Amino acid sequence: MSDAISNYGRMAQSNAAMRSNIEKVDKKSASAAQGQQEAAPQAPEKAAAGADKVSLSNVAQKVMAQPDFDRAKVESIKQAIKDGNYPINPRRIAESFVALEKMITS
Repeated sequence: MSDAISNYGRMAQSNAAMRSNIEKVDKKSASAAQGQQEAAPQAPEKAAAGADKVSLSNVAQKVMAQPDFDRAKVESIKQAIKDGNYPINPRRIAESFVALEKMITS
């Protein structure tokens, strides 16, 4: 039996899509970085003695810059609500509240 308010299946699909996008960006940035290294050698960075340094890869920076949601889908839902075309299922909403209450009281 599945939990009425669980989004596990959607999260798994979302994570798989995100990994796919990260792999694509990683391949592109790796080839670009290799081209840059061949073009101009980088000077060694000087850091203070005992200082720690953290640098994020291009992939991590791009992923962090992207929102955690699908902006187009949110806008389409907003528009559907404004137009009065968004389907609302009161029974499903009630069942979700019951499931949530059961999780809280357990």
